[in-house]
Amino acid sequence: MNPHSRRLQYFFFGQNFADGLRTTVVALVPALVLLYLGQAEAGFVVALGAICVSVTDLPGPLRHRRAGMAVCVAFLLLVALVTGFARLNPYVMGAEVLAFSFLFTMLSVYGARAGAVGAAALLVMLLMMDQPLTAPQVLRYAGLVTLGGLWYLGASLLATRLQPYRPAQRALGECIHAVAEFLRVKAAFYQSGTDLDAAYRNLLAQQVVVNEKQDAVRQILFKSRQLVEETTGVGRALVFAFVETVDLYEHITAIYYDYQSLRARFAATGILSDVAALVLRMAAELDGIGLAVHANRRYVRPTFDLSAELEHLRTRIDALAEQQPGTSTIVLKKVLINLRNMQQEIQALLSYFDPASPTYQQSTDQLEYSRFVSRQNLSLQLLLDNLSPDSSVFRHSVRMGLACLFGFGVAKFVTLGGHSYWIVMTIAFMLKPGFSLTKERNIQRLLGTLGGGAIGVLILTLVEDPQARFGLMVLLMVGAFSFQRTHYVVSVVLMTPYVLILFSLLGLGFMSLLQERVIDTLIGCAIALAAGYLLFPMWESEQLRTYMRDVVRANLNYLQQLADTLAGRPRQLTAYKLARKEVYVSSANLAAAFQRMLSEPKSKRRNSEEIQQFVVLNHILSANIATLTAAVAAARPAVRPPELLRPVQQSLTALTASLQQLGGTPEPPEPAPAANPGTALPAHEQQLLAEQLRFICTVSQDIGKVTASITPEPVKQE
Repeated sequence: MNPHSRRLQYFFFGQNFADGLRTTVVALVPALVLLYLGQAEAGFVVALGAICVSVTDLPGPLRHRRAGMAVCVAFLLLVALVTGFARLNPYVMGAEVLAFSFLFTMLSVYGARAGAVGAAALLVMLLMMDQPLTAPQVLRYAGLVTLGGLWYLGASLLATRLQPYRPAQRALGECIHAVAEFLRVKAAFYQSGTDLDAAYRNLLAQQVVVNEKQDAVRQILFKSRQLVEETTGVGRALVFAFVETVDLYEHITAIYYDYQSLRARFAATGILSDVAALVLRMAAELDGIGLAVHANRRYVRPTFDLSAELEHLRTRIDALAEQQPGTSTIVLKKVLINLRNMQQEIQALLSYFDPASPTYQQSTDQLEYSRFVSRQNLSLQLLLDNLSPDSSVFRHSVRMGLACLFGFGVAKFVTLGGHSYWIVMTIAFMLKPGFSLTKERNIQRLLGTLGGGAIGVLILTLVEDPQARFGLMVLLMVGAFSFQRTHYVVSVVLMTPYVLILFSLLGLGFMSLLQERVIDTLIGCAIALAAGYLLFPMWESEQLRTYMRDVVRANLNYLQQLADTLAGRPRQLTAYKLARKEVYVSSANLAAAFQRMLSEPKSKRRNSEEIQQFVVLNHILSANIATLTAAVAAARPAVRPPELLRPVQQSLTALTASLQQLGGTPEPPEPAPAANPGTALPAHEQQLLAEQLRFICTVSQDIGKVTASITPEPVKQE
């Protein structure tokens, strides 16, 4: 299948498009019905309430979505009533802008869904600021907004009841797609023309995406009792497929070699090109499986035969060994083994499509799912604990309140029409906790507004028929709501002409409206950018040590799992997979923070090259730990002499020192490994194990050196 065609199918079968379509329909239905009844203004207010609640309807467990939307409806009523009367006095309205901007931003201490509830409440306040309403009209307006929120809440819950598994299927499909993209990036390491530094940057960026998708699936699956407790059917299949996907991702991340040496030795033979082509074919098959899960349809096997291609690769490696007796092909055979393991994982994943497969029960019963998801603390004490200058959420909330108040004052003096709230709205939605995110969002908003404005003018100039304009507006609405969570610039490009067409249908001049929107956007973005830079700024370089500490701690725990296995201690599957998950999460968080730091002003960046080296070294370390853990788990019990395992203890010591250098508190040291029962290892296996452990030790010590160069003086411990 054409990659572009596959991406389109992922979009149209995806959760974002489904949410965008639902939001558009739920908003338009009451607006059109009330318009037909001669209550156009009431219809718009009901639609506003529905759109506000849709902001909080983030993917996740049903009970979390329901609770978030219900709280949002209550806040909409409260904010509408307060704003309706506060706007009668500009000073009282200014106080409300300051207080509500601060308070609703503080809700983000309770997570992304609570933050979205706060954003929806702010949206209602901003849209009511310029409404000339009498007291009875305020009550009516508040009631209609609440009605719209309840209307969306009911429609969303009904859609979930009709298709209870679709959100989980879509999330799992996107997760498999992200892993397939990660595998495609891995293929570049075997292509001699690829720059290795660029390949590592792409790999780390895709690792961030994979982590986001895996966490989204965990939240839906492992926090939904119905899915986890099902013993048969779709729910069980979804849990099984996700567990297999994470195991497959481990196999992919475990594939690490000295690619520079690999290219120097084998690039001329053409074998590496064959490996790259085979990896790309595996990625294509995995992507096809992901699309089938995503679209909830039967999987059609590809025309190529991966087993035959693996056998052909084995033949070529054997032929090379015969043609060049002095050339060791052990590393190529290891590559072949890893590829076969990946192929087996991909084939196991196909059991998802076989309802009669007994694999579900065998593969997932050993895991304690509740331990793989965090529980959000919703206590009032959490909010009170964050009312401190030491809290980044508190500093951002203060910044938001002051910036919105300043924007409100500016809007009173600089206004080209009746939509001065656009300035404050731009500030509220462009100002982010970190300067890099604020800068990125502001650039996207400006480009989107200018590009969307040009599209809107073109449509309104060329299309005069009101019905055709309305049809285009509906399409633009669907697109704008579909992209608002993933591609903000595209969402703004589509939303701007949608707003212009809407106001033109109401009989307003679109050119003056566009001029007002552009100027208000420029003013709001300038204020947001200045506030992000000047008011209690939070620079990523100041946060990176926390992420670095988390990565070292996670790798230390991961390595301890390997040490326990080598020492003959029983392997605890849940503990091992929890350690693996922490490595994935912490590595992705560090990579994302490093990417954000690179978009900040040069004067605020520190140790960029060293931090990149730190990120890559930790990735190499976790990959090698995963490789060795898989090999040891698959091997028969064997006696491993203490001197053979000495590099493991040296590695643990080096990582512990790095953790302390970064301000972390290490766990109490484990006792020295004891010899485990079993037969003695053959000499060649002992030699291979010793080489792998020495390499892990070298990487661990290199991490210590880089850590010392970034943090010459130990950081105060946690």
